[in-house]
Amino acid sequence: MRAARNVETVRMGAKVGAGWATHQARRVFASAERREALDAEYELRSAEEVAAALGNMKGVMMKLGQMLSYVDENVPEPVRDALASLQQDAPPMAPDLAASVIERELGAPPHKVFAEWDPVPIAAASIGQVHRAITHDDVAVAVKVQYPGVDEAIKADLDNYDFFASLGAMLFPGAEIGPFIDEIRERINEELDYRLEADNQQLFYDFYEGHPFIRIPRVLHELSSERVLTTELHTGARFAELDGWSQEERNLAAEAIDRFVFRSLYRLHAFNGDPHPGNYLFHGGGVVTFLDFGLVKRFTPDEMEMFEQMAEAICVKHDGAAYKALLEKHGVLKPGSGMSDDEVLDYFAYYYEPVMEDAEYTFTLEYASEAMKKILPIGPGTSKAIRNFGNLPSAFAILQRINLGMTAVMAHLNATSNWRRTAEEMWVFTSGPPSSEMGKKEAAWLAGR
Repeated sequence: MRAARNVETVRMGAKVGAGWATHQARRVFASAERREALDAEYELRSAEEVAAALGNMKGVMMKLGQMLSYVDENVPEPVRDALASLQQDAPPMAPDLAASVIERELGAPPHKVFAEWDPVPIAAASIGQVHRAITHDDVAVAVKVQYPGVDEAIKADLDNYDFFASLGAMLFPGAEIGPFIDEIRERINEELDYRLEADNQQLFYDFYEGHPFIRIPRVLHELSSERVLTTELHTGARFAELDGWSQEERNLAAEAIDRFVFRSLYRLHAFNGDPHPGNYLFHGGGVVTFLDFGLVKRFTPDEMEMFEQMAEAICVKHDGAAYKALLEKHGVLKPGSGMSDDEVLDYFAYYYEPVMEDAEYTFTLEYASEAMKKILPIGPGTSKAIRNFGNLPSAFAILQRINLGMTAVMAHLNATSNWRRTAEEMWVFTSGPPSSEMGKKEAAWLAGR
């Protein structure tokens, strides 16, 4: 049955994929009226078409491709080539199909559930799309509607352990990556349940409520379900628009992102593992709205202790021997790897470079590129550290995702600040004083909680 399903889905998938690619090319030269007609022609109208468009690894690979797309120039060429054809958005759902999901999940069609409903989506996600609506209480909301059947298609594909094992072996040759793979699969699986996303977003909303420059949209749980997520609608500038902003404004936005990342990690012990430009809205003066909490990792006390000890050993004590001992203790490096303390520092200190010294530091695309190459060293010349990776702790899957994602974002902003002093505010082993005007605002907020 599974094989028959795969064969039929491949056939339809090829048809849908080829048709969507042709449609995208045709609409470039079409009039506005013709574009509307073309769009309607290629909307997904059934769960079977959804499975064809997003099943057979395409949905999973779209997620992985989305994770890497904004650092595209920094991804090693073999990985970039492998993902290139799988990074496109899926075709949107037809209005009737999206409405059927709302009715099935919330008990009534959208024009009854909401006072106003816009059938034209305002954004596309990898497993769903977002609509504007107004509640009967006159609240403007964003409603994320999951493609029907995409959960089954992606869950089936996640069972393809051989694919992930092959990918992991390519990325980390010689490492025991079972826990690493399981972590990635678990996080992607969790993204399919919008109730979990609602709980995650509520966690961050509660923690950051009243914050002077970090905004989290409020969740409307009564209008959310496993396949529908309704939150307050926030508007603001998108990442690409910051190209026209002053460097001072870009630095303020970057500082807000930096503080959100590390306060969430070190104080909330949780983080959204998908930091990429599409998940931010910018309002000027350092105020940033953070979106999309589908891929959230909640770290255990033991995992946090590991991260804190590593950061203290390498950033504060500059102790290569202590850092190497921690890596071996937690299985990042195989015991008896033969790496010297200097070799360990030479490889791993690179990721801490922006916070190693008490001085201004500017993130550059060159730095981001080298960070990506270090963690994805495809092909000849694989580093000694990568060859000596051991049984990689599962927590490192999301931690590296955070590191690389944030690094790429900061590099595109050309962000400059004394990141070491900001880090010392976040680190529990330093708990330093406010180091900037934004830090003073945040300290006042913390004092008043």
